[in-house]
Amino acid sequence: MPLDADRRLLLLDLLPEGMPVSKSWLIGQDPSLDRHAVDNLLKSRQLVPIAHAVYLRPGTRMNWESAVASLQNVFRLDLTAGGLTAIEQQGFAHYLPISTKRQIHLYGKDGLPKWLAAALPDIEFIRHPPLPNLEATGLANFEYEAQERTLSKLETSEKRKGVWPFAMSSPERAYLEVLQDVPETTSFEHAEQLLQGMTTLSPRVMETLLRKCTHVKVRRLFYWMADRQSYSWLKKLPQPETLDDLGLGRGNRVLARGGKLDKKYMITVPEDMWTPPASITDKSDS
Repeated sequence: MPLDADRRLLLLDLLPEGMPVSKSWLIGQDPSLDRHAVDNLLKSRQLVPIAHAVYLRPGTRMNWESAVASLQNVFRLDLTAGGLTAIEQQGFAHYLPISTKRQIHLYGKDGLPKWLAAALPDIEFIRHPPLPNLEATGLANFEYEAQERTLSKLETSEKRKGVWPFAMSSPERAYLEVLQDVPETTSFEHAEQLLQGMTTLSPRVMETLLRKCTHVKVRRLFYWMADRQSYSWLKKLPQPETLDDLGLGRGNRVLARGGKLDKKYMITVPEDMWTPPASITDKSDS
């Protein structure tokens, strides 16, 4: 039977600092960690409960990155950081909406676990449905890296650092995710200001995403927004009607009540952001 000291070392190997884990996951990691052993670890305060059957190592603090890494790796939930959160983390956000809490935007098919809000009361997790047909396209791999600390002689003379991978949207995918919420929770102005700072988007990645994403509103908004900029990457993107048979779809979409219709992209936009069609000069005799 493993000694308590052995189990303590085992926990250090299994649980990075600040990573919440479930009881079922913990039991499945090692034969010595049965239900009785986990109960003893709780009684000896080598595990701290943060919700029913959800634990942390004592003396560690969870943050949103460790929570997301756990949702993906431990709880196996279809939730990835994206939208405004991914744009901010990758240095493209000039400003964020004023909020009393830090907002973390997660995209995926699964719902948020109830323990998440209670475990991180200063964070507001907002769950969004995923963009259709993208699946893992445009996701980038990041790492939650636990803070390094010196362990006691009882544990080991070495230093240990827990590193766990988690997926987050690339800037290209994240921007399309933001457009999904225009104008309901993200304004036209904010979406445009975000794109103004994205001078280095990859046209190859964006083309792949646009071809896979069959969200007509997102396609129309992206091309409309991009048309207002003069970035070199825009010239490398295919015309929307050549993406596939869907193209920009059919019919007009009213996205701003009281706005004006942009006939090229078939969307009604705020009047103060509407621009008239460019005039065509006949140069045939020049």
